[in-house]
Amino acid sequence: MLSQIHSQIRSFAKSQVGSFRPLWDYCLIERFTTPDQTNSGIFLPESIKGKHNEGRVIAVGPGRRDKHGNYTPLTLKSGDRVYLQDWSANEVKLDGKEYILLREEDILGKIA
Repeated sequence: MLSQIHSQIRSFAKSQVGSFRPLWDYCLIERFTTPDQTNSGIFLPESIKGKHNEGRVIAVGPGRRDKHGNYTPLTLKSGDRVYLQDWSANEVKLDGKEYILLREEDILGKIA
């Protein structure tokens, strides 16, 4: 079991996502996807699905620099579940999967 976990960690580190580090106060977010069908089995058309406004933080930058050049660390960390706004996202494709880059100030909230 432990060797399987170590193998997954090594493969993550070799991937583009594992080696990608946002700069400044940017956060790399994996947006949650809308399911193709409801729990009762009804398939949802593409027009209803849209983009989900929730996601999971994958990586964060070192923070914003103050006037003395020191970094102010971000309040978010990898694994946090967040509520997003659509208009300010930069889309990034890593390992064939789509992610978004947002400044921490453009993330509306952390979901507990």
